[in-house]
Amino acid sequence: CLEHSRFSSSSGWSTAESAISVFSTLTTVAPDYLDSLANLGVAYIQSGDLELATKCFQELVLKDQSHPAALVNYGALLLCKYGSLAAGASGTVNAGSYLHQKEALVAAKECLLAAVRSDPKAASIWVNLANAYHMAGEHRNSKRCLEQAAKFEPNHMPARYAIAVHRIRDAVRSQCSDDQLIWAANEMATVLKEGDTSVVDLPVAWAGLAMAHRAQHEIAAAYDGEQAILNEAEERALYTLKQAIQEDPDDAVQWHQLGLYNMCTTQFSRSVNFLKAAIARSPECCYAWSNLGIALQLSNDPSSETVYKRALVLSSSQQSYAILSNIGILYRQHRLYELARKMLSRSLEICPGYAPANNNLGLVFVAEGRWEDAVSCFEKAVKSDDLLDAAKSNLAKALALAKKQ
Repeated sequence: CLEHSRFSSSSGWSTAESAISVFSTLTTVAPDYLDSLANLGVAYIQSGDLELATKCFQELVLKDQSHPAALVNYGALLLCKYGSLAAGASGTVNAGSYLHQKEALVAAKECLLAAVRSDPKAASIWVNLANAYHMAGEHRNSKRCLEQAAKFEPNHMPARYAIAVHRIRDAVRSQCSDDQLIWAANEMATVLKEGDTSVVDLPVAWAGLAMAHRAQHEIAAAYDGEQAILNEAEERALYTLKQAIQEDPDDAVQWHQLGLYNMCTTQFSRSVNFLKAAIARSPECCYAWSNLGIALQLSNDPSSETVYKRALVLSSSQQSYAILSNIGILYRQHRLYELARKMLSRSLEICPGYAPANNNLGLVFVAEGRWEDAVSCFEKAVKSDDLLDAAKSNLAKALALAKKQ
């Protein structure tokens, strides 16, 4: 949730470029007028230039440490820039990136805490602070912040959306499909029905509802629920995902999500088609190319290697470790063990704690009869992700076979 300063709230600039031009001039002519610097930062964000936006907000915070728009926007900007480095399950980023991310999250929290102190009843600030806590893995604090947002502005739709997302994440983490998901789905539906279209992005709201329905289906499937219930949950998820696309057919993200959902339900040919549609709309998105590679690999399509390599070309160093791991898995499945070992080792050089890469490198060592190396890799995989059952099973088997050898 970004905030404009007072001057820009009614200015109505038609493009980010014209806003940048005007506010750049204002900051030169009147350098002490800090609202123009705040609005210049927002304009840079809208143009996609996060580096220049960062400089604006850093300068603004240094000049006025209590400027509310500066604190909120700088905090939100740090979350945008560094939140994508969060490792999550199955991996940890390399040491340098982790420390950089950790420092950025601490700075974001400090900015947003200061903003909350200056305006304790603003729901948008509480939502951003909740985001910061979530990215830091502090889920209870995140929940408390969202409760504060709901308390002070119960009809603030972005806050209600964020609370629903939090409940979905809680349910997915605990793998418990209880009233939380029903409540979240109802809340997303309320956002769609009652939300002001000038504030609520309808494709995003539909995607939120689809997220709830998708979680309901996946959790029910994990517990082998009744087929009729599973079919109903799948139909709801597909309907809402397609509705999100209907709201904005050019939005690559929604096509991507539909492709991922079909992959999760083992509809690989459909997944390939939807991921190709996402790439047609956003051809430079390495994640879409990587997921297309996975869908093709699961379909036993030989073009998956070429697609993975395209994803690798488009990826940054921080994005490449998962793609390298997937290429390594492909080579392992084709019994090209030397190439597989090379790709998986490169993945682990970038992200030493990436559990899938350690697990698959262990399998390469098993195929080569290198039992001690295999056991070491499986142990690292389990240490990084104790929910990776495949690594636990492989470790037990490797230990037993190593003793026989």
